[in-house]
Formats: sequence, structure tokens, C-alpha cells
Amino acid sequence: MHVGVDSFVSAVTDPATGHLVGPEERFEHLLEEIALADAAGLYSFGIGEHHREEYYDSAPPVILGAAAARTSRIRLGSAVTVLSAADPVRVFQQFATLDLISKGRIDLVVGRGSFTEAFPLFGLELADYDTLFAEKLDLLLKIRDSARVTWSGRHRPTLSGQGVYPRPAQNPLPIWVGVGGTPESFVRAGLLGLPLMVAIIGGEPRRFAPLVELYRRAGESAGHPPEDLRVGLHVFGYVGDSIRSAADTIYPGWHQMFTKVSRERGFATPSRAQFDATSGPDGAFFLGDPDTVATKLRRVSAQLGGVERVSLQMTNPLLAHADLLRGIELLGTQVAPQVADV
Repeated sequence: MHVGVDSFVSAVTDPATGHLVGPEERFEHLLEEIALADAAGLYSFGIGEHHREEYYDSAPPVILGAAAARTSRIRLGSAVTVLSAADPVRVFQQFATLDLISKGRIDLVVGRGSFTEAFPLFGLELADYDTLFAEKLDLLLKIRDSARVTWSGRHRPTLSGQGVYPRPAQNPLPIWVGVGGTPESFVRAGLLGLPLMVAIIGGEPRRFAPLVELYRRAGESAGHPPEDLRVGLHVFGYVGDSIRSAADTIYPGWHQMFTKVSRERGFATPSRAQFDATSGPDGAFFLGDPDTVATKLRRVSAQLGGVERVSLQMTNPLLAHADLLRGIELLGTQVAPQVADV
């Protein structure tokens, strides 16, 4: 199992001083975090895409380009690219360019996103949520397969043999499908034979087992070899020196972040009891000391029939930079080696 980190590049207020970390300083911190992840032996670092005030990740390819120039080994990718709101031609060009800069270290994870701000921002109809993604994924895969593409659809002008350049260092460029809990999304990824990145932000990870099995059955029925049907997880998590310190470090920012989202969506305000339950052995959060997190990674991989990679999303608006660096160091030096042979 490969282990990595995902970031939404949250705006951060230092919990000790009350200092609001500005965007310039936050990006300086982010690049330091990515460089440490590379040095600590982590497999990957992903950057999300949001168009909200509390996140600074609206332009992932720009961030990843800076990261590629500061690293030498770690794989870099999106977590996820909101393909529904993007032009597949430009997405491919950007990530092919990144792949060349990084000498073949890029993964493109595409999805529909869990927020909807991108749709009105780019003049798209939310009613087209499903068809936009399906159509644009189809075009993206055709571009990956051939430099010259003939294609037509509802949501983008027709292509009639134009060339799409540059071509990436990796052939083919790895394209993963990011999914939540919709069975149709798992089936689609399986039928296309694309690797699957499952976002688990609540509930019990083991409850995703039937959906992962659905993905594998769909892929098998479409004639794809088992080795192509790879599964990864995007999960919320943090590694500290002890279970208690990890929870106490993360909880204030988690409460602030999820209270805001809960209010927007009409949910009840989350509590510490809910946080602790979700951080337990069967919960969705991978939180605790290195041994606890490694044990949970092994158990969840077994429950889901084998997981190739797991990325811990450590975005938190009240997590001090030094604490995040410590979490990355522990994840790379003490957790990843324990699950390398899973």
C-alpha cells in the first residue's frame, strides 16, 4: 500500500497566536510541506480544487508546477480536478505539461466535486451535473489515446481532427476517477477500466465494500484485467505522537470546518462525541499515533478487498504549520513503512 497526503490548501489561523496566515505565507508553508513529504518517503501529494474563500486551491496545476520544481521523487496529482467545470483539452494540456516538468510523476484524478460553486462561476447549469462529467471524461480519454481527436458532444464545441499537445512523459497519463457514494459512479469507472479513488468523509469505510466489489465486477464484465482495477482512498486524517494529542490537535479546526459546511447544507452542528466516534477503529477518520493509523490502514484494506493507495487529507483551518509538518513526518517515516507490504 502506498501512502500520501492530500491538501485543500486551507486558509489557516495559528491556534497559539491567533495570527491569520495570509495567502503568500500559506503557499510558502504548502511548498515546505510538499518538500518534507518528498523527503520523508511519502508516495504522493495531491492538491484539491475549490472555488471558495476558505481554500487557496482554485488553480491546482500552478501549485503542482511549483511543487514539481521543488521535489524529485514524490508523485504529484489532483485531488480532484473538477472535470465537469473544465475544458478537457486544457486539462490534458496542463497535466501533460506537468508530467514533462516532473519527469513522469503526475496522476490526474478527475471527479465532479463535493461543492457546487464551480458551476455558476463558469456559467454551467447544475442540472447538467451528471452529463457534463460523463461527456467530458469521454473526451479526456479520447485525447489521452490519440493526439488528434474527432469528437462531438452537447457541452463543448466539436473537434474534427485537431491535435492536442504536448503529450505527457507517461504513456498513458494515469487518469483516476474520484467518486463518493453513488453506485453509478463506481460502475462507470469499472466499465471504463479506470483506477478508482474513493472519497470517504463519513460513515464506516467497510460499508464501501459492496460498492468497491460493484466496481470490480463491472470492470471484469467489460473485459478489463484485475490489475487495471486499482482502488485508492482519500480520507480525512492526521498522525500525532499519541492518540489523544492527535485528536486534540485536529478537533478545533475540524469543528470549525464542518460546522460551516453543516450550516450551509442544513445539517446538525457536529459535536466532539461525533468526532471521537468517527475517529475510532471503525470510523472514517484515520487519526492517532503511527501504530494506530497503520493498523487501521491494514484493516480497511482487507475489508475492501485490497487498497493500492491511501491519501490523508490534512486540511484544517486551525492546524499550526509546525503540527502539520510533524504529522507529515510521522506519516512518512513511521506509518508508510508499516503498510508497504500490504
